[in-house]
Amino acid sequence: MTELLTSAQMRAIEAAAIASGAVTGLELMERAGRGVVEAVFEEWPELRATSHRAVVLCGPGNNGGDGFVVARLLRERGWAVEVFLYGDAERLPPDARVNYERWCGMGVVTALESESFPRLHSVHADLIVDALFGTGFARPADGDAAQVLVHIRTAIWPVERSFRSAEHLVAVDVPTGLCADSGKVIVAEVAKLAHFRADLTVTFHRAKIGHFLEDGPELVGKLVVKDIGLPGAGPAGGRVGLVTPRLESLRKHSGHKYSHGHALILSGPAGRGGAARLAARGALRIGAGVVTVGCPAEAVAEHAGRLDAVMLREVADGDGLAAVLEDGRINALCLGPGLGLDARAAGLVGVALGVSAARPPPPAPPHEGEGRRSGQGGALDGDGLPLPLVGRGQGWGARRVVLDADALTLIAGDVALFGALHAACVLTPHAGEFARLFPDIAAKLAAPATTGPAYSRVDAARAAAARAGCVVLLKGPDTVIAAPDGRCAVNAAVYDRAAPWLATAGAGDVLAGVICGLLARGFEAFDAACTGAWLHVECARSFGPGLIAEDLPEELPKVFRALGL
Repeated sequence: MTELLTSAQMRAIEAAAIASGAVTGLELMERAGRGVVEAVFEEWPELRATSHRAVVLCGPGNNGGDGFVVARLLRERGWAVEVFLYGDAERLPPDARVNYERWCGMGVVTALESESFPRLHSVHADLIVDALFGTGFARPADGDAAQVLVHIRTAIWPVERSFRSAEHLVAVDVPTGLCADSGKVIVAEVAKLAHFRADLTVTFHRAKIGHFLEDGPELVGKLVVKDIGLPGAGPAGGRVGLVTPRLESLRKHSGHKYSHGHALILSGPAGRGGAARLAARGALRIGAGVVTVGCPAEAVAEHAGRLDAVMLREVADGDGLAAVLEDGRINALCLGPGLGLDARAAGLVGVALGVSAARPPPPAPPHEGEGRRSGQGGALDGDGLPLPLVGRGQGWGARRVVLDADALTLIAGDVALFGALHAACVLTPHAGEFARLFPDIAAKLAAPATTGPAYSRVDAARAAAARAGCVVLLKGPDTVIAAPDGRCAVNAAVYDRAAPWLATAGAGDVLAGVICGLLARGFEAFDAACTGAWLHVECARSFGPGLIAEDLPEELPKVFRALGL
């Protein structure tokens, strides 16, 4: 797993290294500044060849100290460098003060004031370096700093840059205005453009969570992580990382079809079966040995005309599903895509989760914003499964279940269904469905960021998983997957993994099916969600422009071959 850190975790790693005597703060600052200069020349080799002009904005903390190192190293290469300091030099931290004084032996430091800052409409700088706040940014920029940031932001719009030689904008660690923990932009209402939008961001030791979430990728530009010789990682209990798929487990070595699981996809009424068929195709292509679509009698003919390798079973209602599930070889279910919101659909979800009048789930602890308000029941049919399948991981063995789309809406409106969720379930909500399931958490996430660290999608997904007692996959370009035990991973389709073609109807149905297929094959819920989400993006990247949902399952064999599987 490629680890992502919060700003507090990064500070703790640095402090521990310094306290151990392995390195000094001054040495770390020198390495960081040198790393920025190296990254600049690696990204733009033409800047290495001859001298150029740079503007370096230094802030009142150690990020500003990194900026003084950058300025000194560029001056040593013959560059013309202007340095602007926001804050009082007398109050700089000790290491930053040392590098301030080193720079003062070579050049001038000008106070960062809006009136004296060069007008970029008429004065060209080849390189503008933002070393104002870094990971220490915790409140909106104000005063002269805000005005200068607004000027840079408005003077270097893409249309402006097309008229003249382009400036190269570089941020040290984190662009000013961006929360390193959440990826949210922290600005005042009166100065919404008071943030730095970089072409290149150079961070140190590990990437930060905010580099991959929300507005992070847009402000970061290209992200480069430089090693500055720090040992160790973040605390084991709170680690977050980029998704690492379990690729080796995708291989098939031996066995018959039922050795690789039997996935059951529940469909809605006639005329609404397309989503279930997409999910079924995803489950089949990911390698589930057998895939069956369960549908009402009137929908059988429609499905039969569109499916070959996928089997069909009539499932009229909850009792019908209970009868089908007497086949113990069925070990994973997918409910939601095109399922509907009627009593039949609610009954199917209830049976899948083990809810019945004869065998209610154990009571779930009350939480604000969870499911329907007290006193409201749900429309559930059937006697449930023959096995005591219950929620909260307290049963004798629950089938693995993916819940998407309509199933999520049904669960959001029924306390009993919500309480029946268990550790073998995977919820795959988009933002709207997440808000229905967890309205208080969603409201907290949607609140404007006024200070840092701001509440993040990682925080929200973890809180939701802990409340639901199951894996939650919060969909988006910055998908976050969280388990109730605190594990969390980010599957970000950004930077070199950008896949904008996934914004197409039915893509989420395929993802639900892929995850269901992985569950059928024996993947644990968190691993199934992570691996499925990662492959989903890889298929979109492999296919490229023109992608529609039907293309995603059919691209999986090509992706597998490219991965050497």
